[in-house]
Amino acid sequence: MHGAFEPATGEATLVVSGKRDSASHIQLLEKVIHTFPAERLLVIEDNLSSHHSRDTRIALAAWPEIQILFLPKYACWLNLIEPWWKQLKSLALKGRKFETQTDLEAALWEGLAYWNQYRYPYRWKKKPQAQLPPWGGYGFCKST
Repeated sequence: MHGAFEPATGEATLVVSGKRDSASHIQLLEKVIHTFPAERLLVIEDNLSSHHSRDTRIALAAWPEIQILFLPKYACWLNLIEPWWKQLKSLALKGRKFETQTDLEAALWEGLAYWNQYRYPYRWKKKPQAQLPPWGGYGFCKST
């Protein structure tokens, strides 16, 4: 499963695929273009190999309106879609068992429809860490 989340409105979209490959990621990018129409799109991604693949880069060359910004490695807490995945799992999967993959996919689509019906803008809840101002510009901190 691949997903995209628009923090300003809370709207989300999915692509269901049995693989985590470049073709599935390109399908998601196509869906993002159609779901969130805009002159320019800033897509923030983690460093999954399919996000950097040759096929993905070729596809992105055809979509100049998409700009990709990669999160720093080992900074998953900055990925705004992670809290949304938690919400979707709770809406669609919590306390349920599925006999078939079709049932699972139907539950995910129902969860997505419910989310989009009652969506809200994402509010960042983490507080920035208090930092001391740099001393001398060399990365040293002078405590007062």
